[in-house]
Amino acid sequence: MPTPPPPFRADEVGSLLRPQALKDARAAFAEGRIPAAELKKVEDDEIRAVVAKQEEVGLKAVTDGEFRRAWWHFDFLSHLEGVDLVKGEKAIQFHGVATKSESIVVTGKVDFGDHPMIEHFKFLKSVTKVTPKMTIPSPSVLHFRGGRQAISRDVYPDMESYFADSAEAYRKAVRAFYDAGCRYLQFDDTVWAYLCSEKERQSVRDRGEDPDPLPRIYADMINHAIRDRPDDMIITTHVCRGNFRSSWISEGGYEPVAEVLLDRIGYDGYFLEYDTDRAGGFEPLRFLPKGKKRVVLGLVTSKSGTLESKDDIKRRIEEATKFAPLEQFCLSPQCGFASTEEGNILAEQEQWRKLALIVEIAREVWGEV
Repeated sequence: MPTPPPPFRADEVGSLLRPQALKDARAAFAEGRIPAAELKKVEDDEIRAVVAKQEEVGLKAVTDGEFRRAWWHFDFLSHLEGVDLVKGEKAIQFHGVATKSESIVVTGKVDFGDHPMIEHFKFLKSVTKVTPKMTIPSPSVLHFRGGRQAISRDVYPDMESYFADSAEAYRKAVRAFYDAGCRYLQFDDTVWAYLCSEKERQSVRDRGEDPDPLPRIYADMINHAIRDRPDDMIITTHVCRGNFRSSWISEGGYEPVAEVLLDRIGYDGYFLEYDTDRAGGFEPLRFLPKGKKRVVLGLVTSKSGTLESKDDIKRRIEEATKFAPLEQFCLSPQCGFASTEEGNILAEQEQWRKLALIVEIAREVWGEV
């Protein structure tokens, strides 16, 4: 029997805890003690190992753990044409902890060209027997992180042309990944959750912009980017409230954006954070169109090593079925385990126990993985 298309009943968001050998190699490269070729060899070896471990756990889609990245978003965005990574910028503030002082700025026309992550995907595809999944940040992240202030007014005197160029760059990216053999692509996106937080909406106002038009603008960008994908390519999104060293940024349920996100954007599936009450209730799932689309319920936290109760997870899945059919649900962690190279505060063994639990629950609930 052929494997059904993703998202799978038991799935994962993307990033995984970095092994110590990889951390040591990245540090050695940063300090000039090893060449790029030696770092790549370590990355290749560790990706082979982590892919094998994912397959052993029972996952039908695997990632490279984002092992070649420092950030879940900046590593991709800074290799778009017209986008630069800058150091010494204001750190991103989470609850009780702050990231490195790095950010991105738009200094030229945004476009997609010779991007290193195409080769990263090709390597992943070459070392797995199951479905290779690629994760990249959504085009909305490129704008929301810095807003108008981070976009050159000389290059983009009006924002309409910026939004159009960014959407077109992502359309080219989708095609490039498809041509490389990618059939399961994910747009990671904190922005929709931030737009559910009055605090984050106020931060947009504080920099002189209006948050109200953003859902429509972002929906148009994403729909442009994915509308020409071939029929055998699945594109999902992951929405969370921030994930760094087991901390978070925003709070608030999905209600303010649910109709646009679930019904008006052409995604095939949605990985939605649901591990704490910061995400609100399941009521917004009523906007999920009946039929093909799936929501992957992020009920298992990646922020701690405490293993969830199987009965509690099953109870929450049942609660969600009050608003959409069981057939349209899957199960995953609420986020990646290492959205940045620092990783969340749990052990690798605890990470694998959680993924194994998800596979086990999925088999019992849906009779398939």
